[in-house]
Amino acid sequence: MPITVVVAEPIEGRVRRETAIVSSLGEHVVGNYVLVRVADENGHLGLGEASVTAVWSGETQAGTVALIREVLAPLVVGADPFDTEWIARRMERAAFGNSFARAALEMALLDLQGQIIGQPVYKLLGGRDRPPATVEPGVRLQFVLGTDRGVRLKFVIGKVEPSVAAERASGMVARGWKAIKVKVGQDPRADVERLRAVRQAIGPDVFLSVDANGGYTVDQAVWVAKHFEKVEVALFEQPTRRGDHASMAEVKARCGLPIMADESCFTAQDVLAIIAHRAADVLSLYPGKHGGLRATQHLAAMAEAAGIVCTIGSNLEREVATAAMAHVAVATPNIVCERFPGDLIGPLYFEKPLTTTPLRYSADRLMVPEGPGLGVQLGG
Repeated sequence: MPITVVVAEPIEGRVRRETAIVSSLGEHVVGNYVLVRVADENGHLGLGEASVTAVWSGETQAGTVALIREVLAPLVVGADPFDTEWIARRMERAAFGNSFARAALEMALLDLQGQIIGQPVYKLLGGRDRPPATVEPGVRLQFVLGTDRGVRLKFVIGKVEPSVAAERASGMVARGWKAIKVKVGQDPRADVERLRAVRQAIGPDVFLSVDANGGYTVDQAVWVAKHFEKVEVALFEQPTRRGDHASMAEVKARCGLPIMADESCFTAQDVLAIIAHRAADVLSLYPGKHGGLRATQHLAAMAEAAGIVCTIGSNLEREVATAAMAHVAVATPNIVCERFPGDLIGPLYFEKPLTTTPLRYSADRLMVPEGPGLGVQLGG
């Protein structure tokens, strides 16, 4: 069953203007993506997706298509689709960086494996966590088979006026969302006003976090953290610029909020540096940053060994990659979205779905697709 076809094509998605993400990195109105198809000689088809944003990963749509066609595809055609580990190593040696491109191909290989054996990807990654049943004293612990809690999520509010942020946040809470993330990181005083308005609108019981996307200096981050504490912010994401682990460690040491690394956490070397500097309490992981789903699990295990928990982030992926991230989230013990809700909300922002059947959201939870592979099919 060798792989016979690898195809990469550019696609885009238009974000609804009323929900467009505005952050310290700019406004996200149109998303650029690369869709990957991998097929074997028996006609089984696997899908992958790369979310390409130059300001985020350094990758572009045209560059990703060219890299896959010219460099990575020749390494995959003729290979056994179940040799994922060795294919991933060859791709990493052949192309420095380009993690989203490599992740898209690995995603397609896992989807292809699932199609061949008729199993969902989470089974290939170790199985899905299931909620324990109510246990009485002296009774052996049992698990509720067939129960799907889904992946707990937070809805993201952009860097907009306080009144607009408050209206959007309260509207999502009214629809059943119990966690909200607000973009900050440019004007500390305006950011504090935005958070005050949001907290007043959503009440005291909703999980509230902030994401600076590396926009603050150390002193700014420490200053705003003191004000964020007063409105019970639960998590401060990437307060200072990526790669400056010493600065983020200083913020962590000087403020009382849990610190999450996102832009600072792409590679295994990044995770080692974060651990060494004691720079974060939480890591935001997802396959595009790390070059694949299995790499995501590897980094989660590294963090677990250091006593650091993880959650699942996103780069506004479409349905294919979002499904893949849901699979890895429920199959990885140290990705703890019940405690720190994830960001798998990309499909909610776009005007049209990419797949024949939209992913299933239930209030603030994404249900993991149960079909073979990733459990998604492309629309016409």
